[in-house]
Amino acid sequence: MAEHEHLKSSPEDAKKHTAVPGGMIARRGQFLQAMRQMTFETGHFTTAELAEAAAVPRSTAQDWINRLLQEGCIFTKDEKHGRNPARYASRSAMPSTTCRRIFTTVDGDEVEIFHECLSSGCAGFCEFHHRKAGGAALSVARDGMLLRERSRIGISVPAPDLTNAAVGLAAIRREGDVIIQTILSVYGGPAYSLSSMMGRAKGVCGVSINSADGKVTGEVRTRALVHVTVGIDDTDRKGCGGATFALSQALMKYLTESGEAIGIRHQVAVLSQDIEEKTAGNSCSFLELAVEPEAVTGLAAKISRFVQEESVSENWGVAIAQGLNVPENLLMLAARIRHERVAKEEVLKAAKECGIATFGGRGVIGAVAAVALRTQPQEVLLDLANPVQGC
Repeated sequence: MAEHEHLKSSPEDAKKHTAVPGGMIARRGQFLQAMRQMTFETGHFTTAELAEAAAVPRSTAQDWINRLLQEGCIFTKDEKHGRNPARYASRSAMPSTTCRRIFTTVDGDEVEIFHECLSSGCAGFCEFHHRKAGGAALSVARDGMLLRERSRIGISVPAPDLTNAAVGLAAIRREGDVIIQTILSVYGGPAYSLSSMMGRAKGVCGVSINSADGKVTGEVRTRALVHVTVGIDDTDRKGCGGATFALSQALMKYLTESGEAIGIRHQVAVLSQDIEEKTAGNSCSFLELAVEPEAVTGLAAKISRFVQEESVSENWGVAIAQGLNVPENLLMLAARIRHERVAKEEVLKAAKECGIATFGGRGVIGAVAAVALRTQPQEVLLDLANPVQGC
């Protein structure tokens, strides 16, 4: 049966059903679907019509109408007048969501939250308001349609300030292999996102909602994934074609097709231009991935095999790091690799000390640098005139 199929606006069909099944979130979605459908077909609905369509008592239908009115998901089109009942309408006549995917990566008690949006406007809105609200968000950044937030499990902070912000991160906790982010919002659009959009995003295990004191609190549950960064370099060769950035993109596709990993982003970083044996612009690449914990063990073998088979150079190199942070000594080494020749042996020693797996030949120098540069902004990655931040 298709989602919401048992909720019809036709009274004849509705009589076949006796109740709206499912938990609170499922029931919320089903009532909203019925409200949208009736709004789409007739432009409005009444309490009696909703009760008949959903096969529930009028008191239950009215309770849901009151709840969704308060959250701004529906509005009163015509007030009650004499014997004429109040008429309501959904703010959206057709079901939709701008939340494409929500997922989290974990490193000890540190967490990075990713909200992938289908709308640049919505992504920009969330970035602005999450940053302004403060709360448990230690940092907020946006990369295109992807909102990234850093936080810490169990962090004790003041509640998000919604005086001049509409939504913010209130808390982070962990239950087994699930991360629960508590989001606080005002009524209206942000509340609608919590109640009707986030639960439909890929990666979300469940959403629970509570309304009180003029605010809406939502708990969004996602799997605790492992943050993996893959650095790649020297996969091309003069006169033989090939391009590291293209191979990296192909690797991203290969790793994410199985569903065991989510591709976060691919970036290019420029290295020293004074290396005689460099090809073209001497750029390396890195991938960021969110990986299912059970898939981490075999990941290195898959990556190194793919790069070896696809590379046109015997000098190819791969570096694989887990975690959210970059050690300071590794960052300083990457800063040197951007401007001078560094011996492979020194790079391998530093990588081993930092728990970074390396494979291949001379390309491991650029691959390790790529992993270390993961936290740098694009203007640093692509312009050697800009110093590495944090050194």
